[in-house]
Amino acid sequence: QVQPVESGGGLVQAGGSLTLSCTTSGATLDGYAVGWFRQAPGKEREGVACISGSTDGVGYAPSVKDRFTISRDNAKNMVYLQMNNLKPEDTAMYYCAADIIWRRCVAYGTVYWGQGTQVTVSS
Repeated sequence: QVQPVESGGGLVQAGGSLTLSCTTSGATLDGYAVGWFRQAPGKEREGVACISGSTDGVGYAPSVKDRFTISRDNAKNMVYLQMNNLKPEDTAMYYCAADIIWRRCVAYGTVYWGQGTQVTVSS
C-alpha cells in the first residue's frame, strides 16, 4: 500500500521559497498520479499542483501557476513541489496524495494521503 510521507515545510517570509518533498514508506509512487493539496484553517482543501503517473503531464491551481513547480524523480521515489515567491495566503497544511486525477488536480475515490507538512508565510 502507498503511504505518502511529506517533508520540507516551515516558516518563511513573504517572497521566499520552500521545496516540499513527498516519498513513501510502503509501495513506490511510480505509476501513480500524485498531487499536492493544501488546507488552511476554515477553508476547503484545494488541489495546488498535480503530476501524471507516466507522461509527466502537470496541472496547477490558478493561484500558484508561475510560482510553484511540481516534479517527480521515479528513480528516487520522490515528488517535489518547488514554491517560489510565497505569499501569506499560501499558509496552509500541505498534503501529498497518490492516485489522484491529475488533469483536474482533484482527489476522488481511493486516494492515499500523507500526514501533511505545515507551510507558514509571514508578511
